[in-house]
Amino acid sequence: MSTSMAENATKKLTLKSGDDELFEVEETVALQSQTIKHMIDEQWLGDVIPLPNVTGKILSKVIEYCRRHAGAGAGSGDASTSKSEDELVLATTTSGDDLKAFDADFVKVDRCTLFDLILAAHYLNIRTLMDLTFQTAADMMKKLTVEEVRTMFNIENDFTKEEEEKIQQEHPSAFK
Repeated sequence: MSTSMAENATKKLTLKSGDDELFEVEETVALQSQTIKHMIDEQWLGDVIPLPNVTGKILSKVIEYCRRHAGAGAGSGDASTSKSEDELVLATTTSGDDLKAFDADFVKVDRCTLFDLILAAHYLNIRTLMDLTFQTAADMMKKLTVEEVRTMFNIENDFTKEEEEKIQQEHPSAFK
């Protein structure tokens, strides 16, 4: 039985990005993605799990995030029995404050990378990464004017001048 536990602790999966980069990751790290978990649960028969909607650059960042967060959850119940030694060491050294600091640094990226991370988090269905990246984008947009948001998302203003003035009068705080 301990051999089986050791095999589970070191089981690796190979992920293939949309631009054909291969990444070997611990199963516990990969299973933070509900998309990957469902593929495995459905008896995925291939040696490589294809992730065509994520580039290698972004997938490497997602893996970095998942490794840190997999380590942070290692101390709870039976989950710790399936962690690799590296993950267990990381788990014992990662406090809540360390994880918050990691997350804050993780999303200090340019706008395009942030949006790519949002798309990857959604495609891979990693709830904590979605929450982090969505909140970062929302915080970023709070600081922008309506015109800056329109420019950022390439949104055409289809209001007439009269309609826009009326909206500004009804909701002045939205146009700060």
